[in-house]
Amino acid sequence: MKRSVTAVLVAALGMMLASCGWLDRKLDERRDWQAADWYRAAKEELDNGNWLGAVKLYEQLESKFPYGRFAQQAQLDSAYAYYKEGETAQSIAALDRFIKAYPNHQNLDYALYLKALANFKEDLGPLAGFLGGQDLADRDPKAARESFEMFKELVNRFPDSRYAEDSRARMDLLVDALARHELHVARYYLRRGAWLSAVNRSQDILVRFPGSPVRREALEILVEGYDRMGLPELRDDAKKVLARNYPADPLAAEGRNRKRWWQFW
Repeated sequence: MKRSVTAVLVAALGMMLASCGWLDRKLDERRDWQAADWYRAAKEELDNGNWLGAVKLYEQLESKFPYGRFAQQAQLDSAYAYYKEGETAQSIAALDRFIKAYPNHQNLDYALYLKALANFKEDLGPLAGFLGGQDLADRDPKAARESFEMFKELVNRFPDSRYAEDSRARMDLLVDALARHELHVARYYLRRGAWLSAVNRSQDILVRFPGSPVRREALEILVEGYDRMGLPELRDDAKKVLARNYPADPLAAEGRNRKRWWQFW
């Protein structure tokens, strides 16, 4: 029994020494690496989905070779790796450094695109409104607004970019989500009897998101809010706009100024 235990320990020690020898050889090999070698190794980890392993190699590349095209690309690739790992704060920080350091870089459109995705924390696809079973309008709108502004900057500055078409589609999704978020808030104020706040939110929807599908309900809230506040002229003006755009709407009828909102929630 003692011999077998000793044999196991000796074998384990041998494996450890062999491992150390392999590590030493690996370190010796990397001593002579140039920027291209570090980048190649990091890119291999990135392609294999080893995001954090790639980031470590990119960081070593930047520390050893802080200038040149490999260091620049390393910053972009690190940001992408952080994004894929779910470390959005680190991704945004890396992109901010890149955008500040290289404001005229040929890949600046990609940096803006990736920052827009990272700001929103999710890769918005055609079914983005139902990611995780959660409506985007129920999320914190701050991230959506920041994401929208990044996509907007990309489209305005680089209208012919390969990322422009996808950015426009994502902007449409974000506009819809932001408008519906404002509508949720307007509904909340209406239920609480905060008529002025409900009216202000509805007006905001009409001004900022004129093409949104929620425009109709925003007008309905406007009609009821003004009616509740005893402002018949403003109420009637809102009713005229509602009737002109949605003639079949019940609130557009003469004498109808309020809706049984609780039936719809």
